[in-house]
Amino acid sequence: MRAAVVGHVEWVRFADVERVPSPGEIIRVRESWFEPAGGGAVAAVRLRELAGHCDFMTAIGNDEPGRLAREDLQARGLSVHAGMRDEPHRQAFTFLSDDGERTITLLGPKLIPYRSDPLPWDDLAQTDAVYFTGGDPEALRAARQARVLVATARELPTLQEAGVELDALVHSGIDLGERYAPGQLEPPPKLVVTTMGRDGGEFLAGDREGTYAAAELPGPLADAYGAGDSFAAGLAFALGRGDSVDEALAFAARLGAEALTIRGAYG
Repeated sequence: MRAAVVGHVEWVRFADVERVPSPGEIIRVRESWFEPAGGGAVAAVRLRELAGHCDFMTAIGNDEPGRLAREDLQARGLSVHAGMRDEPHRQAFTFLSDDGERTITLLGPKLIPYRSDPLPWDDLAQTDAVYFTGGDPEALRAARQARVLVATARELPTLQEAGVELDALVHSGIDLGERYAPGQLEPPPKLVVTTMGRDGGEFLAGDREGTYAAAELPGPLADAYGAGDSFAAGLAFALGRGDSVDEALAFAARLGAEALTIRGAYG
């Protein structure tokens, strides 16, 4: 299988805490570290683990965090193809608390790849599965060359402008920033998946509606960082190899459950 992600990466400082501080409170961090993360990077690493190789089409700022993010992802085995931006790379600060949640503060604008960037866009025509987390409409149209294209509803305005048919759209029934309602995309996605966190979720595939169950955690709960994008990466991979909708959702749910048991983006 050939897999790819078209999307973003952030340079994230994680802070392991008992709980998120209240306004005005001072708390002690038990452990802190930096990783390249964000939905695009997390999904790309997951797809590399699944497929053995993953092309990551992204954008990188012209500063130290951007350089470090690129080098770290390459060290994790990704083929990173990045458009360079003459601006600082986006950073983030994330609390990981004992209740299993992640609380994220984003610093700076999201850097996304453009179709005009000199990246190997035509290679996507030989790709089995692409997950889209960010890019301009032309980048999304280039991603449509792949056999299977999955996208997140976080990029709904871009999806609407591009006007391509998605094999699957993943959105959250919990997070207001990832909502989708039928009729918002034309043509409509072949499969719409509504995730409900640890309660599983729902799907709509043409005239067929149904639910899927959350998978059992393979270990103790760590935190929810990257669980949604790990789910989406698993869905793209499974659909790309020819799984049925039910099989693909079950596989994706297992990937999401695994992500809940690792600390931070990659454990």
